[in-house]
Amino acid sequence: METTRNWNKTSWHNFSALQQPNWPEKEKYDEIIQTLSLLPPLVFAGEIRDLKAMLAKAVKGEAFLLQGGDCSEEFSRCTAPNIRETLKVLLQMAVVLTYAGNKPVVKVGRIAGQYAKPRSADTEMVNGVEIPSYRGDMANSADPVLEARIPDPERLLKGYHLSAATMNLLRAFTRGGFGSLHRVQAWNKEFVKQSPMGRSYERMAKQISSALKFMETIGISTDIPQMKEAQFYTSHEALFLGYEEALTREDSIAGGWYDCSAHMLWIGDRTRQIDGAHIEFLRGVRNPLGMKVGPNYAIDDILRIIERLNPENEAGRITLITRFGFKAIEKHLPPLLRAVKKSGLQVLWTCDPMHANTFKADSGLKTRDFENILSELRCFFELNWVEGTVPGGVHFELTGDDVTECIGGARQLSDAQLGQRYLTTCDPRLNAEQALEMAFQIAEMIRS
Repeated sequence: METTRNWNKTSWHNFSALQQPNWPEKEKYDEIIQTLSLLPPLVFAGEIRDLKAMLAKAVKGEAFLLQGGDCSEEFSRCTAPNIRETLKVLLQMAVVLTYAGNKPVVKVGRIAGQYAKPRSADTEMVNGVEIPSYRGDMANSADPVLEARIPDPERLLKGYHLSAATMNLLRAFTRGGFGSLHRVQAWNKEFVKQSPMGRSYERMAKQISSALKFMETIGISTDIPQMKEAQFYTSHEALFLGYEEALTREDSIAGGWYDCSAHMLWIGDRTRQIDGAHIEFLRGVRNPLGMKVGPNYAIDDILRIIERLNPENEAGRITLITRFGFKAIEKHLPPLLRAVKKSGLQVLWTCDPMHANTFKADSGLKTRDFENILSELRCFFELNWVEGTVPGGVHFELTGDDVTECIGGARQLSDAQLGQRYLTTCDPRLNAEQALEMAFQIAEMIRS
C-alpha cells in the first residue's frame, strides 16, 4: 500500500503534534504506553475492512452512514444502562432511516474510546487561577481544580480498559439478540413512546413486525443473522497519538497496519495540518478515516491531505465531515464539493450539523437549536444534489438519556428548561426523542 512508504507507527514522532497533554512524568508515560502496546486489540482488522467496504457503497449512494454518540465519553458513565441506551437510540435511528429512507445504514458510534477532546488553549482561568484545560477523561479530570487537571498517564490505561468493557457489551448486545429486528418495538423507551415521534416510530415498528410475521407465514425464515444481529462499528477522534500508536498492530493474516483502538478514526479541524504528526500517523494505518472540515479551510490543503491519506483513491477510505453551521454552509460547502469532484477524488460526504451551531443561551448554558441543526442538514442535502454529489451520511452528538441540552424539537424544549437535566461536561447533545425526530426528517431527505 502506497501510504506506508517511509512510514512506521513511530514516524509521527518526527513531526509537530498538536493537542497533546503535557504529561508531567515522561518515564511513567513511556511505561504506560509500553503496557498498552502489549494488551489485546479492541477491534480486528477484518472488521475494519468490512466497514471500509460498506462505506465504499455509501460513496456511491448505495448506503448511508449514521455516526453518533457522546461529545466526550466520561469514565463515570461507562455503565451497562448508559451504553445500552446510546446503542438503542442509534439502532432506532438506523431502523427509521433504513425503512423510511429505503437504504442500508452503516451504524458507527462515537463510543468505546471517545475519551479525549481538543481544546482552543492549553490553560483556562478558573476563579482567578490559571489551570490546565480539561482534555477529556483519558488525560485529566473535569473538576476545576489544579490537582485534578494535571494530566495522568494512568488514565490512558483506564481508558483502554473501559473501552474494552464497552466493546464487550456492544458485541453482546448486537450479536446476542438485543439488535434483532424482532425487537424494534421493545426499543421504544417510555419517555419517547409518549411523544409524537415515539408514536410515529411505534406505527413503523408495527409495520416491520407485520412484515416479518408475513414472511414467516409464507415460509421464509427470519431466524437469520441479518434479522437477529446488528452490525455496529466504533469510532473516535485520533487525538492522543501515543495511545493510538500503542494500539496499532500489523494484521497477521493479510498484512498491513491497523489502528485497533477503533474501526474508524477521524482527524479534527484543529489537527489536520498537512505537515503535522496526526496526518503522518494516520496515512500509514488502513482504517477508514474521517476528517472534520470547518469554515477556515483552504481548498488546496484539503485536496493535498486527501491525496496524502488516500494516494490510491480507494472508495471508503476518506469521509469528509463538514461542520460549517446553518448560516455559513451555503457559502463554504459548494466550493469544496466542486473542487473535490473536479479532482476525481473519491470521498464520502457527511454533515456534522452540531459543532458550528453551538451558542450560549440566556441561562448561560451552552446549547444548540434543533431547527438550526435541521436547517444545516437540509442545506447539506440540497447543495449536494445541486452539485451532483452524494450526501452520504450524518454525524451527531447524541445520547439515549432524557437530557435537556438542546432546545427545540417536537416538545419545543425552551431555554428555561435547559437546567432540568443538563448533564454534559462538554457539548450539548440531542436526547433520544430529538434524535428520533431527526431520523424521520433525514429519512425524508434520503428518499427525495
